[in-house]
Amino acid sequence: MFYIFTLMKARFILFFLFYVSLISAQKYATRSGQTSFIGSEETFEQIKAINKVSTAIVDSSNGNIAILLFVSAFKFEIALMEEHFNENYMESSKYPKATFVGNIQDFKYEELTNTENNYDIVGVLAIRGIEKSVTISGRMQKTEQGISLKTNFIILTEDYNIKIPKVVRNKISKKINIKVEYELIEKI
Repeated sequence: MFYIFTLMKARFILFFLFYVSLISAQKYATRSGQTSFIGSEETFEQIKAINKVSTAIVDSSNGNIAILLFVSAFKFEIALMEEHFNENYMESSKYPKATFVGNIQDFKYEELTNTENNYDIVGVLAIRGIEKSVTISGRMQKTEQGISLKTNFIILTEDYNIKIPKVVRNKISKKINIKVEYELIEKI
């Protein structure tokens, strides 16, 4: 138990230090980013949710990126799905946050235009206390207010120890499609 607490404390300190390092650089951020997912098989009622309070920050000098979202902020159309999601699958009281810390490869802010450009985003995605190195393909462009960041990617439930009971195994997909749409504005 002590080891788990120490590991969680170390992760928080690293995330905090990364965040503080971004404060001194020119950065773009949002606290109202939209992260959504679809996690159902096509033949059944759609299991989907949206989180409209995702926090993200991008350092324009080097492409470093940090994202933080609260798992319980995902909202479902059906209340019972939301309850099962938080209590049974994500255990959001035990694992309240999901994070991503990484770098937008070959990012040069001065080369951004109002046309979307593709970037590979490399980093560590942490869900349910499990960290996985990932490479995500994203699209970025300049906007009137700052930067637009969009991406779609798949995570596997087994990679993050998300248990799907036999009784609903044919309804819940093992591949969860994540969609991100962030409008980041300059922070001074």
